[in-house]
Amino acid sequence: MHFEAGPLLKNINSPEDLKKVSREKLHQVCDELRQYIIDVVSVHGGHFASSLGVVELSVALHYVYNTPYDQLVWDVGHQAYGHKILTGRRDSFSTNRKYKGLSGFPKRSESEYDTFGVGHSSTSISAALGMSMAAKYKGENRKSVAIIGDGSMTAGMAFEAMNHAGVADSDVLIILNDNCMSIDPNVGALKEYLTDISTSPTYNKFRDELWDLMGKLPIGKTFTRETASKVEAGLKGMVSKSSNLFEALGLRYFGPIDGHNITKLVDTLKDLKEISGPKILHISTVKGKGYALAEKDQTKWHAPGLFDKVTGEIIKKKVETPQPPKYQDVFGHTILELAEVNPMIMGVTPAMPSGSSLKFMMEAMPHRAFDVGICEQHAVTLSAGLATQGLKVFCNIYSSFMQRAYDQVIHDVALQKLPVVFCLDRAGLVGEDGPTHHGCYDIAFFRCIPNMIIAAPMNESELRNLMYTAQLPESTLPFVLRYPRGEGVQVDWRKPMEKVEIGKGRKLKDGKEVAILSFGHPGNFAQTAIRNLRAEGLDPAHYDIRFVKPLDEALLHEVFQNYTKIVTVEDATVVGGFGSAILEFMNEHGYKSQVTILGIPDTIVEHGSLKELHHECHYDAQAIADAVKALIGQKEFA
Repeated sequence: MHFEAGPLLKNINSPEDLKKVSREKLHQVCDELRQYIIDVVSVHGGHFASSLGVVELSVALHYVYNTPYDQLVWDVGHQAYGHKILTGRRDSFSTNRKYKGLSGFPKRSESEYDTFGVGHSSTSISAALGMSMAAKYKGENRKSVAIIGDGSMTAGMAFEAMNHAGVADSDVLIILNDNCMSIDPNVGALKEYLTDISTSPTYNKFRDELWDLMGKLPIGKTFTRETASKVEAGLKGMVSKSSNLFEALGLRYFGPIDGHNITKLVDTLKDLKEISGPKILHISTVKGKGYALAEKDQTKWHAPGLFDKVTGEIIKKKVETPQPPKYQDVFGHTILELAEVNPMIMGVTPAMPSGSSLKFMMEAMPHRAFDVGICEQHAVTLSAGLATQGLKVFCNIYSSFMQRAYDQVIHDVALQKLPVVFCLDRAGLVGEDGPTHHGCYDIAFFRCIPNMIIAAPMNESELRNLMYTAQLPESTLPFVLRYPRGEGVQVDWRKPMEKVEIGKGRKLKDGKEVAILSFGHPGNFAQTAIRNLRAEGLDPAHYDIRFVKPLDEALLHEVFQNYTKIVTVEDATVVGGFGSAILEFMNEHGYKSQVTILGIPDTIVEHGSLKELHHECHYDAQAIADAVKALIGQKEFA
């Protein structure tokens, strides 16, 4: 499908083309860019509201700065669609997030304008500061700009970077995009602090008048800025005490200004280019700007999927029969069920109450379920603190984001044997979000930590049973539950919960010659493979191991005593994962079976649909069947 760009946008294939547009027509470029994003995303899907909110900022940055020589670092990056369209990727933008197409996030290998690969929040200031320090060392007049949202600013890493930027004497600009949203509404004291600044009309009026006045005085620029800085500092202390936070870190603070006023943005950025040293520009924007429904319900329209751009109707797949629920919703409803019975249960999530479905418990029990903002390290240690007081905490973090809190898991939870329940949503491949969000590594990095229990459910009922088990008083160690993005396999999943013996797997069927050992949801791929193989006269056994730590040694002895050909299947890296654990057991006990390990290979897996990626990584039903045939000599397996 061809998408027609507006009369100005269709001639912009680079920032150099953008600079040819007169300042008076930049608002038209913004209108056309916003419409182009709406046109493409409504048909092809992707992140939506975030990019609409920074259209004017995207245009202003490329209009003022000499990109790519000047370095722009977009925090998280799902708001960088306008940036991509303006930097030579307009005609290929319809491939965004599709298999072999453009990444949904800035990516260094994709374009020289993408200066830093991003997908996790709060990295932009550190990266831009590093670029700025390098420019100073090399004697280059290169500007560095970090664009960070107020949600990302809640992470400790952002404050660490600002603390260093204030003393590094580098020419870095931090643009704080303040829309009171991350994905869900922003929370915490920082939100209140930013609101205090942006709603102080006295301070803002005096500040603008002061800056205008100093700019008109017939004296040298240096003296003007020094004088303005001193007067402004006193004004801030008098009018808005909270505005001293950034300046206390050594950053010159400017703003807040309207982030949708393109001419004001351009003028302000031009001024700031001439001011050396670390500084922060606070802009106020509306997430979803220009599309009324997205402005009204910003969480829903963060990444709505396909929709009718005229009516706003979100297009859902038409299904004739009831569908299985998403694993995240099974978690959300089940923790609420458990909490209604067990008053010791608490819920914690770092800024993902909708994505994890902890929102159900937060709505019903706001005093027992908490969104702590984008700060995974804090979420883990907060959970540990709660656990020291006898509470049973379900800490729900996406698998890829859990990587950010690894030390806290070891130091604050595992060493102290605190029974925190880590619910790792989006474990395994996640699809269109790509390598920054794939949950590939959790089995490998948790399996090496003492005192950990690591389990994965094959279906919704198993998730409920494992959650029930994890909250029982006799569950006294850290308990990891990993489950994938998307739908499960059971329509009738609300069954009474049962205790699962920790470290016990289950034999699903006997077989001949080959045994398939699965861990978690890929067990369903194995069942499909077995059905297909049966039609060809092959009958492998199937074991759902269920716990990768501790392993069910009795069950594994049964497997290795009866089968000399083994296929293991997991939705995680094959390096150090479930298959590796099986090989370690085999070696320790002197077994000599042939073992084929299927899972995510030791390479970076790009984005695409789950079906495409499972096939590429060779652990879908067809790959499992092929591996079985190869072991019995009926097929070569690559």
